[in-house]
Amino acid sequence: MRTTAPRRTALALTVALLLTGALPLAGCSGRGPGESDAALTVSTTTGILADLVRQVGGERVDVTSIVPHHGDPHSYEPSPSDTAKVARADVVFSNGLLLEEPGIMKMIHNNARTGAPKIEIADELERFGGHVMKLEEDLGLDVLWLGWAVEGEVAGDGAHVRTTAVKLTGPGDLHVYLTDTLGNPTSYIDSTDGFDAKDSFTLPPEAHTHVNWVFTKPGTYELTVRGRVEALDGTTTDAGQGTVTFTVGGAAHNKAARGRRTLDGGHADLTLDARQKSVYVRTDDKATGERARIPGTAVALNVPDRAKRKVPKEQQYRFLGAAGQDIWVLPQAVIGKHVHGDMDPHAWGDVSNAEAYVRRIEAELTEADPAGRAAYARNTEAYLRTLADLHQNVATTLATVPAAHRKLITTHDAFGYLAQAYGMEVAGFVVPVPSQEPSAAEVERLRRTIREKKVPAVFLEPNLAARADILRRVAQDEGVGLCTIYGDSFDDKVHDYVGMMRHNADELARCLGGKGSTTR
Repeated sequence: MRTTAPRRTALALTVALLLTGALPLAGCSGRGPGESDAALTVSTTTGILADLVRQVGGERVDVTSIVPHHGDPHSYEPSPSDTAKVARADVVFSNGLLLEEPGIMKMIHNNARTGAPKIEIADELERFGGHVMKLEEDLGLDVLWLGWAVEGEVAGDGAHVRTTAVKLTGPGDLHVYLTDTLGNPTSYIDSTDGFDAKDSFTLPPEAHTHVNWVFTKPGTYELTVRGRVEALDGTTTDAGQGTVTFTVGGAAHNKAARGRRTLDGGHADLTLDARQKSVYVRTDDKATGERARIPGTAVALNVPDRAKRKVPKEQQYRFLGAAGQDIWVLPQAVIGKHVHGDMDPHAWGDVSNAEAYVRRIEAELTEADPAGRAAYARNTEAYLRTLADLHQNVATTLATVPAAHRKLITTHDAFGYLAQAYGMEVAGFVVPVPSQEPSAAEVERLRRTIREKKVPAVFLEPNLAARADILRRVAQDEGVGLCTIYGDSFDDKVHDYVGMMRHNADELARCLGGKGSTTR
């Protein structure tokens, strides 16, 4: 009998709603004793969105956030109370661009009231004067960084694509698992006693996720996967299948893979195209900047001897084998669930984009509650003036940082918009291999980046502090500052968007050698 990591199960949340009459129309929610008498009940996915909605809605809206303070929208799993919030809401706002963990979005689609608008704000940001930028990922790992992706539009609002492992040939076993931010593994694919329907995971269309790939012996492996599109009503349709080859260990073990194109570095995804019903490997060509799509039958994904590790001693990793046993690992790299698409979802890092969020929120609240049009317009006008001042303040504060010091090293790749808008450079973000100590080469690479770029300080996010040990250690060894920056969520000290952006500007300026803002 195999010992496995906890399996991810389908979200099964039931809310009993006692209704005394017909379902209320949007903007006219039925409320029980002691509940808010606001014109609209609004549910948002993040605290940042909740704050922006409060600024526009004022007293006419009652707003709650699904992801709590300190939470991570990339990995948070909703609770029954979150489901109840969504079921009561007249309007539901999410960020979109695949910021939120897929379980959050599935819960929203399954539980929002009929007729309640479900708004993914950033998906139409340009229409309201904002902009989105491509998400660039380059971790500089010394082995292939292999994710898993699905492509191709699918029919049905909220539909997902399930990818299931159906066959493996090779000398050992394959484990595909994910480690959360607290170091807890969840197994998705485990070949130890054959495959079944549980050896699978789901992704929304046009999404990609990071996972760990573990092989227990050197040699050539062939993995066959099959796809199914799952609609919210429970119906499924075929999405094709295909096979890919892995070469594990040195060349002597992998003669059968000769003649194929070998991928042994950079960023790639094993990809299921639900529209074309095919499996291929997509990878970015650094020379041209174009994305290449290689048929699964024409590529060998290399897991070299330098990828050899030991099974961690912690009990939760016994599904991989005995502690200390040799395994070959292509790492997840970014700790925690991290499903995303091609566009960077962290658009609020540029305050001018937050202005676009606010304009969209005003339009949607006005449509849901026409009687509040004047109040929403008045609140929006006032808050846009505040944001314009904030944008200028952030720009002025960061302009005091010497040009040579405008380098960001953080715990999360969430600051591309901030860097682009205010003349900063994302020099790197810390991505330790889950469950393993970083190699000497990885630690040295971070140290070299700090030295070569003459970085005065590195920055950690409070909600991701658990992953920051290497950052703390290297900062201490190199004699640079260790400072705080906010990305996806608030905490007990920072409660609103304006406060977050002022803190970030002041902290960056203070820690990188500039002058923090004195304007409050």
